Amino acid sequence: MMIMKMMRVARSVNNGGSSSNISSISNFHRHISMSVFPARSLASGSGFNAVDDLYLTKRIMTMMKMSAASFSSSSSPAKTTSLTEKEELKGKKDQSNAIVSSYWGVSRQKITREDGTEWPWNCFMPWETYAADLSIDLSKHHVPKTFGDKFAYKTVKLLRIPTDLFFRRRYGCRAMMLETVAAVPGMVGGVLLHLRSLRKFEQSGGWIKALLEEAENERMHLMTMVELVQPKWYERLLVLAVQGVFFNAYFVLYVLSPKLAHRIVGYLEEEAVHSYTEYLKDLNEGRIENVPAPAIAIDYWRLPKDATLKDVITVIRADEAHHRDVNHFASDIHFQGKELKESPAPVGYH
Repeated sequence: MMIMKMMRVARSVNNGGSSSNISSISNFHRHISMSVFPARSLASGSGFNAVDDLYLTKRIMTMMKMSAASFSSSSSPAKTTSLTEKEELKGKKDQSNAIVSSYWGVSRQKITREDGTEWPWNCFMPWETYAADLSIDLSKHHVPKTFGDKFAYKTVKLLRIPTDLFFRRRYGCRAMMLETVAAVPGMVGGVLLHLRSLRKFEQSGGWIKALLEEAENERMHLMTMVELVQPKWYERLLVLAVQGVFFNAYFVLYVLSPKLAHRIVGYLEEEAVHSYTEYLKDLNEGRIENVPAPAIAIDYWRLPKDATLKDVITVIRADEAHHRDVNHFASDIHFQGKELKESPAPVGYH
């Protein structure tokens, strides 16, 4: 009878933490302390033996622990919910700030600028930046002499016609479009030289790195121009079409005649120098607003903090002049019947 009563009390505690349940617990403990243990002592001759008494005591203590735990969890639901919410919020915060598992040992080291501030870019590092050489001769021009040179020169002049008709004096959009094309030749040439090096088990003389550097530099020109000129949907569509045609055409051309391929790029870079010169002319005359330079350009070319669009166009034009020299130089090497690996590559020449 007593055990059944205690079980009913424990069951009621498990069902909730109301005031009646709390009263039941008090009566439950009082009933155990005042009735159970004294009535079940062996000296009273109550009919229980020592084994029964020990077993019953263990059962009662177990029921007390279960009822106390149930009461504790049900008596403060708001607090429990609050703790759970805090743990979930903490987990979300940790997840948002978490870094990909470093199990493979690949993690980004802490990089800072010269002034001690954190380096904000993942697309290029401080040791890949440079101060542009503005002393380069912008007026240099390779006079076409051979049939191949004349063909390359006329081809580039022909390609300029639709560009002039489409963009006119919108030099920001023109520059953005040209950079999507200008970043292709260096990558194609670098890849083909890389494959040639693998096939023939020979060094490239540094030309793989030089051409890939050119491609990366042109790509950074594009990333800068995108910050200045947000391309419209039809300009993006035009980029897809032009890149698809130009990449495949240049790939085939480089396989057939690297000399002609480099000469065409040399003349393309001459046109780029001319376009950026016109861009600067409009900036100086106030036709285009001389806005502050994008942050990515300031860090990439190590420009002063107060640099403007004019400064950015000036360093980009210098880069194009260097690419002009590199490609005309590469074409001249082939024109002399040599391979690129036989002449030192202009690595780091921007």
